[in-house]
Amino acid sequence: MTFDTQLTLEILPTRELPAFSTSGASWRAYLNQISLEAFLAWVKAEQNPSARVATQLAALPSFWEFVNGCVIAIQDIRLVLIPTTAIDTAELRVPQEWLDIPDWIADYYIAIQVNSNAGWVSIYGYTTHRQLKTKGVYDASDRTYSLDTDDLIKDINGLWITRQLCPTEILRESVAPLPNLPLTQAQNLLQRLRHSEIVFPRLAIPWEIWGAFIAHGGWRQQLYEHRQGTLQQWSIPQWLQSGVSNLAQQFGWNLTLLQLAPRGVRSREVEESGGLTRQLTLAGNFYELRVFPIGDLADNTWRFELRNANPQQIIPAGFKLRLLTEDLQPFANNEDTAQEVIAQLYVDVVMEPGEGIVWEVEPTPEGYEREILQF
Repeated sequence: MTFDTQLTLEILPTRELPAFSTSGASWRAYLNQISLEAFLAWVKAEQNPSARVATQLAALPSFWEFVNGCVIAIQDIRLVLIPTTAIDTAELRVPQEWLDIPDWIADYYIAIQVNSNAGWVSIYGYTTHRQLKTKGVYDASDRTYSLDTDDLIKDINGLWITRQLCPTEILRESVAPLPNLPLTQAQNLLQRLRHSEIVFPRLAIPWEIWGAFIAHGGWRQQLYEHRQGTLQQWSIPQWLQSGVSNLAQQFGWNLTLLQLAPRGVRSREVEESGGLTRQLTLAGNFYELRVFPIGDLADNTWRFELRNANPQQIIPAGFKLRLLTEDLQPFANNEDTAQEVIAQLYVDVVMEPGEGIVWEVEPTPEGYEREILQF
């Protein structure tokens, strides 16, 4: 239903949320969840059925533990939903993370008023990244950009019309890159910010350090888990021996028996090995990331392999599989690129006990979040 140009949507039954470190974080997560579900259902029904949450659903709690907002992808457009329970919607107030972390930036920012008691959410306007950065007021005390409601476009339907009429409109401002954090600094931050007594960890350290830290999906997930006191198991050898953890399954990891290509030119025997698989969507098609040991587990030598999910299909030229250290540094022979159409991409790596690795694929998989796999 609508009131004037303001779209009002009924709150839908929502799934149960996991634990959070503070009551404030739990309330923030609830507001974001109901806003997300109501808006996404409307967008899919009225505008584009391909609309989706832009990240892994399992990763959402690691955002809401620290920051208000969630991001939706509609083809090549990103929208950040910013809910508020304020009765006086005089402004849109957006956390700095959504505007100044390069990988988090969106095209549009949607202002949503939530009345959970009455059972509705209302979209009271929207704006662009460029507008927020150029006309918004930055408040250093809570690290937000605010824009007066009078500067918002009130009718959400105007967004789709504008996209059709002005497809080349510049929606984003450039932002400064964030520093690379060394592993020791990240580990120190994990220890320092893990306690729930630090109610607002996003305000406890300088912005550039916080932004670089929280932008790393693996570190963000670890800090979220630390603050719940329930550190999850992300050890590949442990998964092979005891099964994949429940959380890792939500991220898409599964234990399976892999058929490996014959070793040596004269061998025709197909070998089998226990390994891990993860389904990926790249450029609209399905692929499979495999991780399995080469030789004995004690050797700690591993292969990361990318294949088409359909054994009869190949990997297009230009695709890349890349491994990085936990703090995102390259190393020798860490990347494989398809120079032409090819059956598989792979990178072999020898790990130290307890060492972490981050995988990347180009083009970027749908809903990709960096994760730290431990060995």
